[in-house]
Amino acid sequence: MRIGELSDRTGTPRRLLRYYEEQGLIVVGRSPNGYRAYDEYNVDRVVQIRGLLDAGLPTRIIKQILPCLDKPRVIHFPDATPEMLATLERERDRMTARIGCLTRNRDAVAAYLAEVRGDAAATVADRG
Repeated sequence: MRIGELSDRTGTPRRLLRYYEEQGLIVVGRSPNGYRAYDEYNVDRVVQIRGLLDAGLPTRIIKQILPCLDKPRVIHFPDATPEMLATLERERDRMTARIGCLTRNRDAVAAYLAEVRGDAAATVADRG
């Protein structure tokens, strides 16, 4: 697929896709005419990158984490400095707290919807 389709499918601007390529976060083939040629693998990879960026991780750390998402895994331990490990631990803990908050919010919205739908059903039944 071409860059426009990948952009549409992932909601990622073309400029960012080129940046991900420059940073080595995605690997892109080239068609005979020189256009970038993306495959289905890139769709999932871009979504993963966006999720990690949204979680607050910088691209230099994302580049080191991405192999953990592949099967089989290829992890380069020489790049794991104590500072990087401390950063990852902080980010992991921050994500865990965020997940907890999102879970509580989701449960509150679900409870509200259930209550409203239950009341609406009761009101309709009372009219009948």
